[in-house]
Amino acid sequence: MIRRFLGGVSLGLLSLILLPAPLWAQPSGSDQASSDNKSADAKLDAKAMAKRIDALIAAGWKANKVKPASRTTDAEYVRRLYLDMGGRIPSILEVRDFLDDDRADKRALWMDKLLDGEMYSRHFANFWRDLLVAQSNNQQLQFFVPQMEGWLRSRLKENAPYDQMVRVILTTPQPFNQGGGFQGGGQGQGNPSAFYQANEFKPENLASSASRIFLGVKLECAQCHKHPFAKWTKNQFWEFAAFFSEIQPNRGLVQGSREIKIPNTDKVAKAKFLNGGEPQFKQGQSARITLADWITAADNPYFAKAVVNRMWAYFMGFGIIDPVDDEPDADNPPVHTQILDELSKQFVANRYDLKWLIRAIASSEAYQLSSVGTGDSKEDTRLFTRMAVRGLSPEQIFDSVAEATEYQDPNPNSQQPQFNPNFMASPRQEFIAKFASQDKRTETHTSILQALYMMNGKFMSDQTGLDRNKTLTTIADAVSSSTERRIETLYLVVLSRPPRADEMQRLVKYVNSGGARKDPRKALTDVYWALLNSAEFMLNH
Repeated sequence: MIRRFLGGVSLGLLSLILLPAPLWAQPSGSDQASSDNKSADAKLDAKAMAKRIDALIAAGWKANKVKPASRTTDAEYVRRLYLDMGGRIPSILEVRDFLDDDRADKRALWMDKLLDGEMYSRHFANFWRDLLVAQSNNQQLQFFVPQMEGWLRSRLKENAPYDQMVRVILTTPQPFNQGGGFQGGGQGQGNPSAFYQANEFKPENLASSASRIFLGVKLECAQCHKHPFAKWTKNQFWEFAAFFSEIQPNRGLVQGSREIKIPNTDKVAKAKFLNGGEPQFKQGQSARITLADWITAADNPYFAKAVVNRMWAYFMGFGIIDPVDDEPDADNPPVHTQILDELSKQFVANRYDLKWLIRAIASSEAYQLSSVGTGDSKEDTRLFTRMAVRGLSPEQIFDSVAEATEYQDPNPNSQQPQFNPNFMASPRQEFIAKFASQDKRTETHTSILQALYMMNGKFMSDQTGLDRNKTLTTIADAVSSSTERRIETLYLVVLSRPPRADEMQRLVKYVNSGGARKDPRKALTDVYWALLNSAEFMLNH
């Protein structure tokens, strides 16, 4: 269950601001959407695939006798869209422009605008970097993180096919070239060698990460022994690790190596695919290239499904197979397997186009449902009757705070892909270090130290003060604006929506009275601070 940010903190002002009946708790309902059960044999565009998704989900609702939530309001949708596609909340101008847009297909048009912009490549570079290179205190690894992120950003910006990106990561010719001279992924645009650094250049670590991330197969449990309920054996683990045996931490690249000694035994494992197939190696070619050929093959039963399931979980809160890094079993049955099968086939047919995949999922009515549950019918979140409430990533939190407070990075080059000595010391990186990423966004929680940082940290104090925040000062000093108008503007800036009538009534009274300090201007800063510390701001709903 979502633990609300600052849950249990008893503050008079927060109790005044925090929503007593949040959007994701009130019951509502709608008529069941119609279903189109035609098979998806031909190549489909994203819009057609979205309709197919909705037909299959609606069939599940009908079979289980459940009702979906209502469609999101435009204010709810534009906030969700910007967080999911661009990694931050929309600006007040973007909110107003979207709400004023009267085009019938404006949601699709605004999605395209975000996917074709810089925000998409920047945000999803964060997403993939966090997956490929977990946060670490290893200073040597931190040197490579900006290069990895820069490489990802450049590939995403040009919409490189996903299979090609994975091939480059797996076959980096010189992962030991710590001077940054790798030439395989775009000169001057970073490189993906941090994947190897993060796995300590160890074949067993690389095998575990590659199978988990690219195939959705958790092999590491079989590394030391045969688990009584696991599908994979110890031999299979080391046979897969043998593909990386040419990478040896103390010797660099050992060309032609295709086998590995199993620790604490006298056995040697020869490279073999997870499906038991014998690889056909080419003379003088790295075993990793042969592995990459098999992993990214169109008929690989794991590859496309793994990324489709991962992206589905990112946008919908739960994977069709959940957790996404494991295979289904009797205790972890999948839901809507037909959606996963058809979406995966279409992803391959559309040449591993990540933007196509994103459009197909986010164009569905299922993605556009409210997070409000239906109170008069049984609810199963895995049936996707409503949008799951998701915690924000550290990057989403900081970038949203920056947008809401008009923070300007004093060192604009600190986000560049090349190594920058100021990268880790920037306010953004310091913030991210305090808010460690969490695997399961639907069960996110915030620590006491993180809550204190948001409430009393120097960065937040600086950004929410009248002397530093131009937006806040402009709102507070606007002579022609009423208190109602000022409060509405603060809500649009922070929460991307206007306040409800009951919220407006309470807050007008609070501001006009001057609050605890008997100063209406400072009372507005109290409202602003409380909104930034609210559960609604910290969650994607």
